[in-house]
Amino acid sequence: PSRAFHGNNRLLTSQITSYYESINQYKKELPEYFNFASDVLDEWARLEKDGRKPANPAFWWVNDEGEEVKWTFEELGSLSRKAANVLSEACGLQRGDRVVAVLPRVPEWWLLNVACMRAGIVFMPGTSQLTAKDISYRLQASKAKCFITNDTLAPAVESVLPGSQFLKSKLIVGQGSRAGWLNFRELL
Repeated sequence: PSRAFHGNNRLLTSQITSYYESINQYKKELPEYFNFASDVLDEWARLEKDGRKPANPAFWWVNDEGEEVKWTFEELGSLSRKAANVLSEACGLQRGDRVVAVLPRVPEWWLLNVACMRAGIVFMPGTSQLTAKDISYRLQASKAKCFITNDTLAPAVESVLPGSQFLKSKLIVGQGSRAGWLNFRELL
């Protein structure tokens, strides 16, 4: 039973409450450890590989010029494992370390996000509109050990590096190289 209110059917408060109570009576089994990359992404890749799930893009990116990047679940899983290795080995990061990523929405943004999940690294995204003062504050408040950006935004980061005592590594996403920065694409 629902009441019509201005032509829309809405649930009564008592119905919502009883629905909520019925959900809470269900015993949820929560895993002790959960990792989206290995528990979901890798499982979907396995199902696709075994033919039990149709092959669909896990990731599909198109830029303003119409260039596309498409990754299957298996490709995204493989690339995210490689990216996690870059973060762990080349950047020296461990589970629980924090990474600030200030990138436009390029495919690497999503790849690094999944890689951080996989490695247990805390991914902290920031908008490309951050000023040097904003970047400095985020580095100090978060105690981030790695900063990831592109060549356009790197100068703002470099201007605040003397005050950053926790930063271990700087990773640049792009084609070119920059003194003192690791190049993500080359390492991948």
